[in-house]
Amino acid sequence: MRWFVSSLVLVAAVACRDTSTPAQRPPATTADSADQTMFGVQFFVTDAGLRRAEVKADTAYMFEENTRTELRKVKATFFRTAGDKDSELVSKQGTYNSRIGSMEARGDVVVTSVAGRKLTTPHLRFDPTRNEISSDSTFELREKNGRILKGVGFVSDPDLNAVRVLKGAQSSGNQVTLPRR
Repeated sequence: MRWFVSSLVLVAAVACRDTSTPAQRPPATTADSADQTMFGVQFFVTDAGLRRAEVKADTAYMFEENTRTELRKVKATFFRTAGDKDSELVSKQGTYNSRIGSMEARGDVVVTSVAGRKLTTPHLRFDPTRNEISSDSTFELREKNGRILKGVGFVSDPDLNAVRVLKGAQSSGNQVTLPRR
């Protein structure tokens, strides 16, 4: 009898052992966890009632009580104080934070000024209170006259007139005259 009970316990233990792998749940995507999803979005970024940018996006995912918006296929138009167009930005993704009024662009960011200057970088921030764009990533700025400016990190006005390179500045093309400090 003892042998029978021992065998029964062994069979039960082997039968209860689960050899299959547990089911894996796919990671949540932005669309799955958003409070709200919108398509064909258009809004203005303002500072003290002054229109600084008009932002358009293919898709917007709203988070944190609709104060953080994750954008896809972004196009932004920056404006001067007088309301004239300053430059345009396009990127694959972006984030707009309405609490602090800041915007970031990521993924093949291109800013083209009205004067024809073209800046490319993987990441860019826009601060409407200062009316400036900046990045700590690599960038390249091409001018119509063939001059190219490269570096790591910059701070500039949206029209790309006053570009300050943070480090590793390289220039090619026409002669560059640097302002004195």
